[in-house]
Amino acid sequence: MKARWITLGFSFALLWASASAATKIALLSAQPFVIAVSRFFIAGLIMLLFAHGIRKYRLPQKKEWKKLMCYGLLNVSIYLGLYIIAMQKISAGLGTLSVALNPVFISLMAAFIFKQPVGIKNSISLLICLAGVFIAAYPLLQTSYASVDGIIIILISMLAYSAGAIYFSKAQWNGLDIITINGWQTIFGGIFLLPLLFFTYKEEWNHYDFNFWSGTLWLAIPVSIGAVQCWLYLSQKNAASASYWLFLCPVFGFIISAVLLKEPLSWYTAAGVLLVLIGLYARNEKKKNRVATIND
Repeated sequence: MKARWITLGFSFALLWASASAATKIALLSAQPFVIAVSRFFIAGLIMLLFAHGIRKYRLPQKKEWKKLMCYGLLNVSIYLGLYIIAMQKISAGLGTLSVALNPVFISLMAAFIFKQPVGIKNSISLLICLAGVFIAAYPLLQTSYASVDGIIIILISMLAYSAGAIYFSKAQWNGLDIITINGWQTIFGGIFLLPLLFFTYKEEWNHYDFNFWSGTLWLAIPVSIGAVQCWLYLSQKNAASASYWLFLCPVFGFIISAVLLKEPLSWYTAAGVLLVLIGLYARNEKKKNRVATIND
């Protein structure tokens, strides 16, 4: 079980980190919502064909449809809709670094929702992480690899992602299979974005070439299916513990972005990543110390 947890965790971090670079590649040839909606329907239909056509898993029932719609709205429409907009304005590496803030956001949002004290250490951890993001972004702002509004949009999208993680872990799914949940929430997420696609679509801005299909298919299959399946398995077991696999995303993300997109790496990048990891480590130490005290 431990080996499976570690394998799924590393697989999730690597695949999820690759999403930023794949998005940047697809954006070379198409509008954000064209890429997003194509990605979601391709991934969703593949998963539902497997779940209901091959494995014959049951369909969602009654209130489960509402839960899937809510989860799809948070985890797909809002999070990934804002994410792909932000990726027009920031570097792929910075987009991946922002993902690492989710463990802190999840902790703070859970404390707020369940009326638990946030604590000084959690607040300090968040401030350290945010400082790390902005330090890493500083040289990118000067070289047009990032913009202030792009950073704000990506942070808002991370809040939606964190809210979705909490919603998923607390909802009663009544034995509904993970791939069924993932398939339907992805389809609903795409449906909710259709009005924005129709409203913003410009035919001359979209070229269905290699960049579009390579980026979109990578986002649809290895990321939306592979990475999200790993994430749902991990977070279904323990959302808080699963969130720590997000720590690896900045490391993988900056390496992938530097290799594929030739994005610049600097001491600001290293300092920013280090600060984010320090902030996350501080929060993790608090949790471990609390558990040790209880066990004593």
